[in-house]
Amino acid sequence: MTTVAIIGAAGKMGTRISNRLGEDPGTRLLYVEGTDAGLARLRERGDEPTPIEEAARAADVVVAAVPDTLIGQIAHQVVPLMRSGAMFLCLDPAAPYAGELPDRPDVTYFVTHPSHPPVFNDETTEAARRDYWGGGFAKQSIVSALVQGPEEHFDVGQRLSAKMFGPILRTHRVTLEQMAMLEPALSETVALTCITVMREAMDEAIRRGVPAEAARDFLLGHINVELAIVFEELDWKVSAGAEKAVSEARRVLLQPDWLSVFEPERIRQSVARIVAG
Repeated sequence: MTTVAIIGAAGKMGTRISNRLGEDPGTRLLYVEGTDAGLARLRERGDEPTPIEEAARAADVVVAAVPDTLIGQIAHQVVPLMRSGAMFLCLDPAAPYAGELPDRPDVTYFVTHPSHPPVFNDETTEAARRDYWGGGFAKQSIVSALVQGPEEHFDVGQRLSAKMFGPILRTHRVTLEQMAMLEPALSETVALTCITVMREAMDEAIRRGVPAEAARDFLLGHINVELAIVFEELDWKVSAGAEKAVSEARRVLLQPDWLSVFEPERIRQSVARIVAG
């Protein structure tokens, strides 16, 4: 029996993790909440809260299901109380990468993060096709990093992560530095920015007179096929005219040095802003 303490158990992520791990007969859950509203939500769903100090001392694994801005504070409260050989598990690389975790060499630090269900998939049910977050109906991959601790603890953390975020498509082991390149640099700094720009471009086309439904259908359809071409899901090439449009647009839309967002110093600056709120 593995005892897992979930800090922030009544939040959105904490609730989802609680539901998944609650299905596992080999896991004993301790629910920790720090606000009156969170405590009320726990009791409303029938789960009895555990004081944070008691949970920290009893847990084999402590899961920090809280915002990045709180992880450092909570870690400094919880980690000194944890048993030697226990694991402190983060769901995002920001706080560990920023050096927010306390110095405790005999406690394992493990970071895991879901990739979310991919655009290209083989899901057959409506529920799975509309499961955009994962951890419910659709398969997704996860990335994990053992920041410190014995090598055998990677498998422990990976198995727990698969239970939290399953059904699982693939699991990937990365370093903490590589995970910070994936998030925030790749998934947020680059991908979310580009997606936001696409939405703003659609809104501008609508403002200039294109019917809203036509603009949305046209854009989402083109995104679908263009993703398939660029990511080689289709054995196809874009037209010469489209290549010309991309070449010209890059000079307008992108800075020449935009790939510098992956430089370690730029990532450190981005992560520092995240944990500072």
